[in-house]
Amino acid sequence: MSITVRHHTVQIQGRDVFYRAAGDPANPALVLLHGFPSSSAMFRNLIPALADRYHVIAPDHIGFGQSAMPRVGEFEYTFEKLTEITLDLLDTLGIERFALYIQDYGAPIGLRIASRNPARVTALITQSGNAYMEGFTPFWKPLFDHADDRAAHEHEVRPLLEADATKWQYLHGVPADRVALISPDTWTLDQAYLDRPGNKEIQLELFADYKVNLDGYPDFQKYFAEHQPPTLITWGEHDEIFGADGARAYLRDLPDAELHLLDAGHFALESHGHEIASYIRDFLERVLH
Repeated sequence: MSITVRHHTVQIQGRDVFYRAAGDPANPALVLLHGFPSSSAMFRNLIPALADRYHVIAPDHIGFGQSAMPRVGEFEYTFEKLTEITLDLLDTLGIERFALYIQDYGAPIGLRIASRNPARVTALITQSGNAYMEGFTPFWKPLFDHADDRAAHEHEVRPLLEADATKWQYLHGVPADRVALISPDTWTLDQAYLDRPGNKEIQLELFADYKVNLDGYPDFQKYFAEHQPPTLITWGEHDEIFGADGARAYLRDLPDAELHLLDAGHFALESHGHEIASYIRDFLERVLH
C-alpha cells in the first residue's frame, strides 16, 4: 500500500506551525513529538510505516525545522509555551484523542499535555523521552550549571550547538554494524537549522529552561501511577544523554509498560527504525483496536 505524506503549515497564535501528516483521519491518531536538535524530519521513515493504520501527525516545534523562528524577545521560548502551541495545534486540527510518541524535548511537552488532559491520551510511546531523575547522565551537568548561572556557563554549552556535537548525537552508542544505516543528511540538516541567524540564541533559551521541566516530574509520575496509560518504551541502551536507567524507571509507576532496550544510542530510530516501527504496530494494535 502506497502512503502519501503531506506537508502543511497552519497559523497557531499568529505563528506558522509546520507539520507532516499521513493516514486516514478516521483512524486512531498518533502524534509524534521530536527532540533537540531535530525536527519532524526525524520521523520521515516512521510516518509511512504506521500511516496505513493510524492518522499520524508530526509537528515542528516553534524555533525548529520549518515552523516559525521568531527571535528571542519576540517569543517566549519555554517548554510551557511550546506545550501550549502544540495543544492549540491539536485543537485546531480537531484531534480530540491521540496516542503520543515522545522523544527528548518532546517528552516534557507531551507529558505536560498528557498529565493535564489524561482522557485525551490513548497511549504513550517513549524513546529517550525522560520523566525520571534516573535518566540524567553526566552530559547534563554543564546544562544544569548553565540554567543556574547563564553568564558563567554559556561557554560550556555553546559547543553543543556546533556540528561535531550534532553529529555525535546521531553516532554515539550506535553499534559498528549499524553505523552505515545513519544517513549524514540527519546531522547536516539539523546543523543547517541550528546555523540560521538567531537560532543558537533560541536554543540557549531552551537549554536554560530545561531544568524547569524537573519541577513537573512529580506530576508526570502521579499521572502514570493514577491513570496507567498503556505505555511502550523503546530506548537506546547506550544513550549517553538520557541513560537506560531513565527507561527502567518508568516501570516503577507503570509496571505493565512494555520495555525494549535497543542496541542503539540517542536517535534509535535511525539505526533501529524497522524494529521500533514493528514494536509500535504490535503495541497499538493491542491497546487501540
